[in-house]
Amino acid sequence: MDNYRHYEELPLTLTADDLSRFLGISKCSCYALFKRKDFPTIKIGKRVLVSRDRFLEWLEKQTKEV
Repeated sequence: MDNYRHYEELPLTLTADDLSRFLGISKCSCYALFKRKDFPTIKIGKRVLVSRDRFLEWLEKQTKEV
């Protein structure tokens, strides 16, 4: 499984596995992100996803706050 090289390669909705590959962090760390109140998750049944666009907005906001 290759890592994503650019944000345009990301699917429209992201799983913990997708985020793990894109950010280079563990799936466990991704699940911790999913539990944050400020992280833009989508719940569909038992699945927890994040919209690519909302994730990129969130990521940009995080980098501006640092």
